[in-house]
Amino acid sequence: MGELLADLCAATEADFPEIIALTNQAFRGRGEGASWNVEDVLDGDRVNDSLLREDLAKAPDGHLLIWRQDGEHLGHVRLDPLANRTWYLGMLTVRPDRQDLGLGRRLLSASEDFARARGGARIRMTVVNTRDTLVAWYERRGYALTGETLPFPYGDNRYGTPNRDDLAFVVLEKRL
Repeated sequence: MGELLADLCAATEADFPEIIALTNQAFRGRGEGASWNVEDVLDGDRVNDSLLREDLAKAPDGHLLIWRQDGEHLGHVRLDPLANRTWYLGMLTVRPDRQDLGLGRRLLSASEDFARARGGARIRMTVVNTRDTLVAWYERRGYALTGETLPFPYGDNRYGTPNRDDLAFVVLEKRL
């Protein structure tokens, strides 16, 4: 997995349009070529330029990493250091047309290696509670539900508009 870790690099502002487009395609794309893990409980975009910049500004020690091979944007991930050697993993994204090739597993593993190399002892993440298939995917990779839930930000449609009234976030964690 160290090979992929070497292919991850810090995203620059010039990468933002690609990151935004791929994130929205992977998380909210519909129709032919849609991802297996689409957030079908939310409508609209997952991210836009102002939201991405705002989120990055809130976590100045965080890392938005992009994975390119031969110049092609295969995926990206957000990793933010928290307290107690814990890292938050978010926006793990791979190209939907390449998801059957194990790229998500490889990017997740490289993300764990990245955090571990910086003293990380565990990774936490949140997933919308209705996304059982995605939670199961993470559980197969060693993540466990912590029993914690966080409220869904109803009324804040910056991340999309919910089409259900029973959403929350479940917290998953893995020791590195």
